[in-house]
Amino acid sequence: MAVTDEAIERIKGMIVSGALRPGDRLPKESELAAELGLSRNSLREAVRALSLIRILDVRQGDGTYVTSLDPQLLLEALSFVVDFHRDDTVLEFLAVRRILEPAATAMAALRVSEQQLDALEAQLDRLGGAPSVEELVAGDLEFHRGIVQSTGNSVLCSLLDGLSGPTTRARIWRGLTQEDAVSGTLREHRAILAALRDRDAEAARSWATVHIASVEQWLRSSL
Repeated sequence: MAVTDEAIERIKGMIVSGALRPGDRLPKESELAAELGLSRNSLREAVRALSLIRILDVRQGDGTYVTSLDPQLLLEALSFVVDFHRDDTVLEFLAVRRILEPAATAMAALRVSEQQLDALEAQLDRLGGAPSVEELVAGDLEFHRGIVQSTGNSVLCSLLDGLSGPTTRARIWRGLTQEDAVSGTLREHRAILAALRDRDAEAARSWATVHIASVEQWLRSSL
């Protein structure tokens, strides 16, 4: 194991064991290096790596702290990594969304509040019947984010947020090239909302599946 990897594992072990808790300040670099039996250089590299994935927070002049370890914060790293996807992996991202998003939509049908439903409807009303493709895709992201947030599951919300980026270009491309893509998306949004209002989890799941599968099917035929 590389020295830096070993340093990362040692710090991870302290956090997992509870020796370091969210919000705790790490000991001084010289003290921690001696305690872990590491060189200060390898410790410094480990801290830098763990700060990039939001495990540690390096505050200039104040020291290094364990972050809140909130799932939304930690999963920001996922969003960063998937931004480097290749175009030929977009279908794989859509396949993952097709697994997660219908399940989240079904869960939302049982948990969403009337206030949240009204907010989703108001958002669709603001979008209108003839949005531009860019407006539609932005509205689509906001609509589905609102649905997933209503589940109260922050991990699911962060995962789907991180996975939405790679499929954005494909959805814009579809909107520009496929006839009736915009009107079809608007109809599907209304059908999903109606299922949520009816508290019909299976209908909500089905419409969410249709919604994602239509993009996936179009992309397969276009590649």
